[in-house]
Amino acid sequence: MEDTQQQQKQQQHQEKITMWVESFSDDLYSWALYKTNDKLVAEDLVQDTFFAAFKSLDSFREESTAKTWIFKILNNKIIDHYRKSSRFKKISVHNEEEGIILTNGLFDKHNNWNPNGLEDKWEQDEHLLDNTDFNKIMSLCMDDLPTPWRTAVSWKYYLEREAGEICQELNITPSNYWQIIHRAKLLLKKCLEKNWFGK
Repeated sequence: MEDTQQQQKQQQHQEKITMWVESFSDDLYSWALYKTNDKLVAEDLVQDTFFAAFKSLDSFREESTAKTWIFKILNNKIIDHYRKSSRFKKISVHNEEEGIILTNGLFDKHNNWNPNGLEDKWEQDEHLLDNTDFNKIMSLCMDDLPTPWRTAVSWKYYLEREAGEICQELNITPSNYWQIIHRAKLLLKKCLEKNWFGK
């Protein structure tokens, strides 16, 4: 009896993954190719993503959409790919409280930016998002954010989810959401200055 149930469960998982492959493969591949600029790497990452999804399908509680869950797995695969060949310097923020303290320190007592000598470099690089190496660092910086901040930024800018939908999924107020987005962008700026402009 148990063997039969296990076979049925395995069959259901295979059918679900097959449906997701048909529905999401093109979007996943486009994103992986954009982030890596390498067709073979992108194909491998997408394949690894579906394999990982199949192995951990029991952990999918449908608290988010299947596409959101699959993209999260892909982004983790992309980050792992970059991390293997990177000397990335983490900004060492382990939780939201540390993130708030650090972002508060980016301003002086008059609420102006504390200068760091990199202001002109931001203006000089107009096409950073077209640079594959920059996108690698950006992915690692994203992964270095506190988890709720990373989720909010990813859903807003990568998945183009509406603010109200993100607030509902994260169980936060609109005011808290905009604070998270603002502070996450500040941490990303600091991380990029440390790992990109400061290199």
